[in-house]
Amino acid sequence: MDYLFLLLGLGLLLLGAEFLVDSSVAIAKRAKVSNFIIGLTIVGMGTSTPELIVSFASSLSGHGDIAVGNVVGSNICNIFLILGVTALILPFGIKRDIFKRDIPFNIFAALLLTFLANKTLFGASANTISRFDGILFLVLFFAYMGFTVYKSRKNGQADEETSSRLTGKPIYLLIPIAIASLVSLVYGGRFFLHSAENLARSWGISEAVLAITIVAVGTSLPELITSVVAAIKKNSDLALGNIIGSNIFNALFILGASSTAKPITIQTVVLEDFIVMIFASLCTLLIARTFRKNYFDRIEGAFFLLFYVAYTARLVLR
Repeated sequence: MDYLFLLLGLGLLLLGAEFLVDSSVAIAKRAKVSNFIIGLTIVGMGTSTPELIVSFASSLSGHGDIAVGNVVGSNICNIFLILGVTALILPFGIKRDIFKRDIPFNIFAALLLTFLANKTLFGASANTISRFDGILFLVLFFAYMGFTVYKSRKNGQADEETSSRLTGKPIYLLIPIAIASLVSLVYGGRFFLHSAENLARSWGISEAVLAITIVAVGTSLPELITSVVAAIKKNSDLALGNIIGSNIFNALFILGASSTAKPITIQTVVLEDFIVMIFASLCTLLIARTFRKNYFDRIEGAFFLLFYVAYTARLVLR
């Protein structure tokens, strides 16, 4: 039954995320912002809703390892697996504003999370993300998002090519679809988390390792689907914005909201995973300066995928 509920939960997560993204993009088009901004905000946050549900529920139930491990694992998966697949399908350019502002802020978010989740390295008695830490995360998140959207609208960066299957539908239909999608995500997250916890106990796998692998990849599937579809449609800005926005949302909003509601205590801290997350974030900066300048090509995409396979193998053997 746990396997059945795991699949049912994952199915509800994917179905809910897909329709949430479609309805959100259709609503966001009215705001007349760029593809990257839509990916960074509406799509990035929409596809990260599974991570939000899983991490928030884990935090409230006292499973801090799953709450934090899910975010760390998802961010690693987003960059190495999803961006790697996206670049292999269709190499794409990286705009100057993204290179100078958004990618560095993603690196900063990864560094800040690593510092605050590993306080024992600096003499603290426990690794706890406190309410103060959570409020700090939320303030940084909303300040960054507000500034980014403001700059986009000020510069008039609209793109009429962005669309979804729901584009052109009336607003009175889009809003109920978005609400129904969120309900699907909530129940899917509950089924997925409960069955994953039961399977972890039966397999003898620690919660931290489970969160970094199965749960992280499962909740990252909406980002993978969205980015692959965007790449096929030659909408690289939406794909890159989806990943950058998702990672920032995961680190700052999800853990910020979770720790503000209830401080997160991490029992099993694997510093190696945080280091890999930082390295992955740095790689998004390095690809803009290797091979073709300001361009993510197939060689770099292949490197990302190979590194993710090696990292996953390392987790299994650890």
